[in-house]
Amino acid sequence: MEIEQEGIDDLLMALYPRLLEEGVGADGTRGGLRELLGVTLRLKNPLARVSRSQDRGKPFSALGELLWYLHGSDKLEFIEPYIGRYREDAEDGVIHGAYGPRLHAMRGDINQIRNVVELLEKNATSKRAVIQLFDASDITKRFKEIPCTTTMQFFIRGGSLHMSVTMRSNDAYLGLPHDVFCFTMLQEMMARRLGCELGEYYHYVGSMHFYDGSAASMQAYVDEGWQRTEVMPPMPSGDPFAMAAKVIEVEQRIREGKEIVASDEFDQPYWADIMRLVQVYWATRLRQSTNLERLDRLKAEFEHEFFAKFLLRRRRMRVVGGPAAAANGDKSNVANTAG
Repeated sequence: MEIEQEGIDDLLMALYPRLLEEGVGADGTRGGLRELLGVTLRLKNPLARVSRSQDRGKPFSALGELLWYLHGSDKLEFIEPYIGRYREDAEDGVIHGAYGPRLHAMRGDINQIRNVVELLEKNATSKRAVIQLFDASDITKRFKEIPCTTTMQFFIRGGSLHMSVTMRSNDAYLGLPHDVFCFTMLQEMMARRLGCELGEYYHYVGSMHFYDGSAASMQAYVDEGWQRTEVMPPMPSGDPFAMAAKVIEVEQRIREGKEIVASDEFDQPYWADIMRLVQVYWATRLRQSTNLERLDRLKAEFEHEFFAKFLLRRRRMRVVGGPAAAANGDKSNVANTAG
């Protein structure tokens, strides 16, 4: 099955009905599921990476996982506040399949991001710009969690950087929107580093599936109807990977409860707004009404309306809406793609 669409909502609206109607029953590691084999998705505009749906459009945990990748960590303590589901997969506080160490220090000392950048700087048309995430050793014994993603490949064609991701397995409801966000953010970071335009995103999946418990939520999403495509602001020029160390350092101060002013930390409004999203998340994690004043201050600081709207949505669900709102959609400490 092949689906080509402009944005993430368009992809999901084409994919979910097919899965619900045609998915074949099977047994998965987390229970019964329905799957389609050999699914190809083509996202023509990777900036349209965040859903407008009240249920799917929650970037906070996806952003937390992206920061985990950039940090290079495999530790539960980093990711657990954003995605509580990882508690089930940790062994002695470590996630075996974490992508960060595999991106930055595969087999101990191979920095795959740096190597791909250097390769494409020397040979822009290379077909060897591949990052490997799944490793042969991952099936030498039974690990609680191994990478669902096998490879990432980058192509410079016509001055644009395209990205192709292959996955052995993908949960269409809990995983796909999350993966598209993280991977297209990495694609855009790589494009900026290489001085390219942002190209298209290709997503190839061996087993595209959903677990039985997600069927009603998927149908509810479909019943919402088509969403208007909306795009994130483009990243500023420069090297986003050089910015990563600062981003991680500021995130650590935010999680420790320290007050920061994002515009004092970052000259570029884009990265200041990204950190304001992190501030919103940590200010609302505990669902305390005392955070209303802090959220109002943050609302006034956002530079771009695209980012500010997620503060408003989060405020309604976590602070104003309270537990009832959480029961209707905020699963940030349960599922690996809500937030």
